[in-house]
Amino acid sequence: MLMAHPVVLRNLVEQYETLRALHAEKGTDQARQRMNDVAYTLCVSTGTRDIDTALIAARHRLPGARTKDDSLLTA
Repeated sequence: MLMAHPVVLRNLVEQYETLRALHAEKGTDQARQRMNDVAYTLCVSTGTRDIDTALIAARHRLPGARTKDDSLLTA
């Protein structure tokens, strides 16, 4: 699977969050359609089928999103 560049993912996440706020605030058809378009692009870019999963997947691919996992280290 092709992986979207982190800059592209960050931009899409920011657009979606902004449009979601606009839609909640004004509820225009134009804002809703653009939000749906960005949601679709996020799903395609992350290989997911719904926006919630796409947002999680996109955020995990952003720089600094993953911290060191020390769960396998013994105490």
